Amino acid sequence: MVHRRGGVASPERLRIPCQRADRHKRFAVHNGSIQYLKGIGPQKAAILKSDAGISTIEDLLYYRPRRYIDRSTFKLIRDCFVNDVVTVFGVIRRVARSGKRKKFLEVEIDDGSDTISGIFFGGIQYFERIFKTGEHVLFSGKIDFYRKKQIVHPDFDFVDHEYTITSINTGRIVPLYPSTEKLKQSGFDSRGFRRILRIALEFYLDSIADPFDSDFLKRLDLIPLRDAIVSMHFPETLEATEKARRRLAFNELFFLQYYLCISKRHVQEENRAGRPAYSSKLFDEFLSRVPFQLTDDQKTAIDEIRRDLENPYPMNRLLQGDVGSGKTVVAIAASLLVNGRNEQVALMAPTEVLATQHYETCTALCPPGVNVQLLTGSVSKAEKELLYRQIAEGEVNIVIGTHALIQEPVSFQALGLVIIDEQHRFGVKQRATLRGKGTSPDLLIMTATPIPRSLSLTIYGDLDISYIKTKPQNRLPIETLAFKESRRTGIYNSVNKYVSEGRQVYYILPLIEESEKSDLLSAVETYHHLQETVFPHLRVALLHGKMPAEEKDAIMKKFKERDIDILVATTVVEVGIDVPNASVIIIEHPERFGLSQLHQLRGRIGRGEHQSFCILIYSDSISAESKQRIEIVTRTDDGFVIAEEDLRFRGAGEIMGEKQHGHTGLEFTDLSSDLNLIMTARAEAASIVNAMESIDTVIDALKDNEKADVILQGIRKKRILSLLS
Repeated sequence: MVHRRGGVASPERLRIPCQRADRHKRFAVHNGSIQYLKGIGPQKAAILKSDAGISTIEDLLYYRPRRYIDRSTFKLIRDCFVNDVVTVFGVIRRVARSGKRKKFLEVEIDDGSDTISGIFFGGIQYFERIFKTGEHVLFSGKIDFYRKKQIVHPDFDFVDHEYTITSINTGRIVPLYPSTEKLKQSGFDSRGFRRILRIALEFYLDSIADPFDSDFLKRLDLIPLRDAIVSMHFPETLEATEKARRRLAFNELFFLQYYLCISKRHVQEENRAGRPAYSSKLFDEFLSRVPFQLTDDQKTAIDEIRRDLENPYPMNRLLQGDVGSGKTVVAIAASLLVNGRNEQVALMAPTEVLATQHYETCTALCPPGVNVQLLTGSVSKAEKELLYRQIAEGEVNIVIGTHALIQEPVSFQALGLVIIDEQHRFGVKQRATLRGKGTSPDLLIMTATPIPRSLSLTIYGDLDISYIKTKPQNRLPIETLAFKESRRTGIYNSVNKYVSEGRQVYYILPLIEESEKSDLLSAVETYHHLQETVFPHLRVALLHGKMPAEEKDAIMKKFKERDIDILVATTVVEVGIDVPNASVIIIEHPERFGLSQLHQLRGRIGRGEHQSFCILIYSDSISAESKQRIEIVTRTDDGFVIAEEDLRFRGAGEIMGEKQHGHTGLEFTDLSSDLNLIMTARAEAASIVNAMESIDTVIDALKDNEKADVILQGIRKKRILSLLS
């Protein structure tokens, strides 16, 4: 139980883990270490830890199968044919070495209808010891034929003639587990995992205490935790595996959301008393200066931010906007509202070019008297020293920059709002460092990558979210076309036409240099080919991620200033500057990109007055799935629709990527289909946290365990609560 001062913090249906003296004696002695499980020992335990991440009994019980195969249907041997995957039952009639030089062991069984042989090439002495004539056995595997019916290295179980055993390898739904070569050599293939899991469940099943009572589980249509653990490893039916997955997914979702709700409430309870209310004078002047009409989504986002600023606790808001939807305008509006309470704003962008673009937009739209400054690595030392002093003395209202903003010399007189653009380009520590330069400043995170709702509720569950889906009215829709490589000459002719009319072109490729292992066109190779052979009369430049930052910024600046006609690039331009004159983007091998990435690349164009075209060039040999993905991109320009499709195709881990978040930490949740489960877990966790009169005890517990990040990992990993308590 988690207690608050003067009473119980949460209902009986939830038993949050805490330290107790009366641990189960098995865990008091060995702390649940996997090495003390029968047949493991220190050496095998070390391999399980290094190759499977299994250190404890709990880790083992939550080691999720990669898939299941159905061996529950028996067939008569006479009805088995080549390539059938079957389970058969029979009496062992003969055990003998066969082949030239007796290289394999043949175990022949008979079920009364026919005979079949199990063929074993390795471990012959071991198999000679365990297979005895007259015993009953189950064989499962793929039927082969060499002079007679046979199964090479069948999975097997011994039974008595009345089948009175609990089979773990045949005659049932059988799980297959992830296993490295090192694990297999140590006996931990799928059969080995099934063996030690049976032992673990036999000894420790009673130690699994469900954190939720039966009424709670019945209301949410969830099976008990013990049933879920058993069904994950030894299911009676395939339907049982899905019920188990759903229950285990709810557990990890609930405790993640519980943590996020506690964290959010903790931030809200850090009262921001004494800060003045904002004046809307600057904001009103800004609205009168904007040379276009704000979209409904922009107005809604600004209203949500205004309400946040009126709260007594800091804003924590994620602003999701599709490419070209006008997030910068919303950020400027938020900045001026904060300036209206005599506080400063810091906006951090991932590149100098992007920071400069924000600076130019901000200076053009801000009312007179608002001091906007740019701080990047290329600013001279003397200019930096002057800026440091002006920022520290409060003379600068809005400072826009790159990583230079988080350098030690930068200090603020009154930092009231931190804005992070393209937040996934920055690490957690970098964001925290900038926010730490103020006293609980408001936080606005912006991303141009639409995030599926299920993913945003888990990754950004402690943030409020605003969406900008509609684009400015003056934007022409981008026409997206897909062509086979045989149409390349016609595409080149179109490029010549558009460049002759004054337009510019992006030419995107997935690789930097030619690889012997790939037939994909490389950016370097394509650059030379286009410049020297196809477009010798045009100005062609190359841009890729291995270039120094200064060189990349210089090239993008030249492209924006129309000194380059065709920019051959990798995905380094996926998030880039606004070049209204670029109206064509050509993407080679679109099947090599994710859907959201293709959409981000497409967003580099369509920002000017001219009709823009996105041209995808694909090979004849791409898969049906790749063709389907290309068709989605050509059919819709809605980034949120594309993000959901991308999640369905690739999964959350690939979408987030190593630079952004890596894996979500959710082992059982299917983010492409579990949105309702996520929302249910979120609602249940929120109801408990909101019912607490105080969260001081919980926060103290988090601090006692080396801060919240350790607890969060514990919530994700330590899911059997009795093993924590």
